[in-house]
Amino acid sequence: MKIFISYPPLESAKGIPLLTQNRQFQWFNSPTYIYPMVPASAATLLARNGYGVVWDDAIAEGKSYAAWLANVKREKPDLIVLETKTPVVKRHWRIIDELKKESLEIGNWKLEIVLIGDHVTALPEESLSNSQVDYVLTGGDYDFMLLNLANHLAKDEALEPGWYFRSAKGKAQNAKLTAGDICTTGKFQLNHDLDSLPMIDRELTKWELYAYRNGNYKQVPSTYVMSARDCWWGKCSFCSWTTIFPGAHFRARSPKLMLDEIGLLIERYGVKEIMDDSGSLPIGGWLREFCQGMIERGYSEKVRLNCNMRLNALNQEEYDLMGRAGFRFVLYGLESANQATLDKVNKNLKVEEMEPGVRMAKRAGLDPHITAMVGYPWETYEDAQRTVELAKCLFKKGYVDTLQATIVIPYPGTPYFKECRDNGWLKTTDWDRYDMREAVVKTPLTDGQIKELTQGLYKSFLSPQFIVRKILSVRSWADVKFILRAGKKVLGHLLDFRKRG
Repeated sequence: MKIFISYPPLESAKGIPLLTQNRQFQWFNSPTYIYPMVPASAATLLARNGYGVVWDDAIAEGKSYAAWLANVKREKPDLIVLETKTPVVKRHWRIIDELKKESLEIGNWKLEIVLIGDHVTALPEESLSNSQVDYVLTGGDYDFMLLNLANHLAKDEALEPGWYFRSAKGKAQNAKLTAGDICTTGKFQLNHDLDSLPMIDRELTKWELYAYRNGNYKQVPSTYVMSARDCWWGKCSFCSWTTIFPGAHFRARSPKLMLDEIGLLIERYGVKEIMDDSGSLPIGGWLREFCQGMIERGYSEKVRLNCNMRLNALNQEEYDLMGRAGFRFVLYGLESANQATLDKVNKNLKVEEMEPGVRMAKRAGLDPHITAMVGYPWETYEDAQRTVELAKCLFKKGYVDTLQATIVIPYPGTPYFKECRDNGWLKTTDWDRYDMREAVVKTPLTDGQIKELTQGLYKSFLSPQFIVRKILSVRSWADVKFILRAGKKVLGHLLDFRKRG
């Protein structure tokens, strides 16, 4: 069986789609390519079990849609896996229908297509009703579950809980379905043992496609690992990944296995920087054991580590240990400077914890990065401006180094989406518009004010103190190149959120 794990080109005047393993989708003028860890694990697991796997990320490879389609028709895979998200799911429906049509016209090509991702986990029947997709996988353990599907198709293995698919009648008709023609194996279960997974085959999954063009990398080549699925809090009401990885089911790989993988990345691939893409890096005993292992094995002198963390999770001693262990970049979800908003989105964070959190990280020699959002239905212009002012203050004091700003979007399946729907706040359910280029909920702000505030967040570093501090921090040519790349990214983001018309 030949299996394609594919990211078809999605050509748009909006820019490059950030689709692979992104918790919140955007089109970027200056793209960042994220190594999709769980799909890469799926490719590795399938290959280890004897299946022919082709890694087919045409977005990262810069292929045209015509070239991508021609290659698929030439190779005639038995199974195509597509990761989708809310703003592009309708595009994927059209691609699926075109692929099914091509397979019928060519003949001697029995093609099965499966959709994965948070959107289809929330609304699995929708894609079966609106396209000719064969299977929809819910939940986030794509690796274990795609092996289950391959074994089902090749060896008649029973499907595990989490699958939606066409009934026998629907398959015979090869047509779009009604709800009565859709079958399911029930609610997905996140009970797989992550330590049983093989190390990701980096050659098979073309790791170099993602090793250079990433705005958070200071040194290249760089890559990703994923020590846990996904966030040990996992309750923020706006986060699309709580749909596929609820916090109650948080699981981590052992520190030893993660250290072994990092050693391999250093020695075999010459990797200089590694991003752990867990929603929040495991803390407590796991973090202490991991950091001590980095120091004892000497990896802390050979590679820099990046991670996602919560602002109120660690004390100064733990940050200092991370600094000694080789950590450099730490990403925090700040989201808003208004306590009422933090409480409503179930952030479990106090405004007064924000500055001490990033200050401790900075004292340990780390580079804090914050994310913030505007466009909440209940926030006034003055509320949102408070978030901009906090960002300016943190940059001015030297406590943060970089920032990402977005417009908050209610993704299907999240508590925030349900709240917006129940309160009549949704402007539209046209999924194409859920791409963070505009507010899709009713707010006290105009569209122009929302874009102005988003740009204001991206400009919040512009203080003489921050600029002088950055110039004085330059120690190498790598530092200069990083600053230039960061400046290019900021310009791209300003273009992403510019006012139109």
